[in-house]
Amino acid sequence: MNREIRPSSSRRNADARAEFVIEVPSDLRVIEATVAYLAERLQTYSFQGSRVDLNFRVGLTEALANAVLYGNRSDPEKCVRVEVSLDDHRISLHVIDQGAGFDPASVPDPTLPEYLERPGGRGLFLLRQLMDEVEYNAR
Repeated sequence: MNREIRPSSSRRNADARAEFVIEVPSDLRVIEATVAYLAERLQTYSFQGSRVDLNFRVGLTEALANAVLYGNRSDPEKCVRVEVSLDDHRISLHVIDQGAGFDPASVPDPTLPEYLERPGGRGLFLLRQLMDEVEYNAR
């Protein structure tokens, strides 16, 4: 499997100023380069500012890690697709893995006292704090 980050064009959203679509292997080692690549593309379109940049970078990092580890179970035969579209007021980010899906309601709230010292749920919690909207699609 090729480990390059490959941009391709897509015009699904006619209102978008720009769209970027890339596929990356299910490998944690490509996350940093993927995030840097897409963050750099956004700066080209004047989405600058420390908070927007930080939220985008941390949110995408967490979403990619979840897709690789939990969605694709680190299967080297599977890929993660990242779709980013932006207009004058919004950045839309879609991270699509090839996993079986999951029920987000089954993930425990990591802020509850009984879960404070247990693993699980912190990534989704973080995504919900950083992004204006987080949606999950079942398979």
